[in-house]
Amino acid sequence: MVYVYGDNIDTDRIIPGKYTKTLDLETLADHVMEDLDPMFCKSVKQGDVVVAGYNFGCGSSREQAPLALKQAGVALVIAKDFARIFFRNAINIGLAVLEIGDHTIEHGADLVYNLEDGKVIDQSQGKEYNATPLPDIMLDILNEGGLVNYLNKHKNYQLG
Repeated sequence: MVYVYGDNIDTDRIIPGKYTKTLDLETLADHVMEDLDPMFCKSVKQGDVVVAGYNFGCGSSREQAPLALKQAGVALVIAKDFARIFFRNAINIGLAVLEIGDHTIEHGADLVYNLEDGKVIDQSQGKEYNATPLPDIMLDILNEGGLVNYLNKHKNYQLG
């Protein structure tokens, strides 16, 4: 399922601040997007996609926002652009994100995507999009399930 939202969706809309005091990921997932779309946390399933407009994940820098989405089953977030801290936090925790500045994806669309080449096909509208390509290191981090897993696997990794 594809859920579509607008511009400037801040982290408090993704996971209300009152739930950020917990380390229980299930609690985060149970309340993800509830202030923006009360039905989302009740209907989201493993593999679903969130699509948004500009500045997705703005506001605070808390990691709970992408963690809540990932724990709820969201496989990918597509936005016209992201708040930089949200984007980096998403990669760090293993939540795939793609930027497509000109998308017209609608709620319920049938999407096929490939993170490696950044292609997203909207089979509902017969449109193909080219996302801003993710650097190889980000793809590697996503493939390992996040930065901690990546660093644990590549203990000898040298930055630069």
